[in-house]
Amino acid sequence: MRKLRIALWGLLAAAAVAAAGLAWQASRGAPNAPVRTAGAGIAAVGGPFRLTTHEGKTLSSADLAGRPFAVFFGFTHCPDVCPTTLFELSEHLKALGPRGDDLRVLFITVDPERDTRELLATYLSSFDPRIIGLTGTREEIDAVTVAYKATYMKVRTSGDDYTMNHTASVYLMDARGRFVGVLDYQEPRETQLQKLRRLVAG
Repeated sequence: MRKLRIALWGLLAAAAVAAAGLAWQASRGAPNAPVRTAGAGIAAVGGPFRLTTHEGKTLSSADLAGRPFAVFFGFTHCPDVCPTTLFELSEHLKALGPRGDDLRVLFITVDPERDTRELLATYLSSFDPRIIGLTGTREEIDAVTVAYKATYMKVRTSGDDYTMNHTASVYLMDARGRFVGVLDYQEPRETQLQKLRRLVAG
């Protein structure tokens, strides 16, 4: 079952990277530059949303205007990818020094049925306090994942239990809300950090 879960997760991750395809290739090495696709202008990744933070506040895409931000889709019951990514993002924020305060990092659950505001708050207490957890209705979450070309799939494990396979990349958005690239789960730490440095410097 674990091998099947890993295989399915791999397929979903590959599909997400393919969806960002040309946009990501154009952005590698210059994550703070506008990403363009042939004849389509700025890559169509991202869009308006309105969700609930782990502190019980409302956060909308309009609230993010003027500051770069990073978006990671995951869930609190995730056994490996999510805690690893959130730990790495926490370390990146520290490494950025004062510039880390200029970057908003969003952790959007793909499992809103289990990930209540309270559970998100408890889960995120293990990571950098600047990371913002977001949840909402299934319809709201689906709308955001579609906007960001992210994918997820519920996979039954045993009995009534389940896990979620999901996109593992972190989406990078500039201060104008434009998609500029991704942090890939397989990238070296220094490569990711260079991308974030360029993003906050933009």
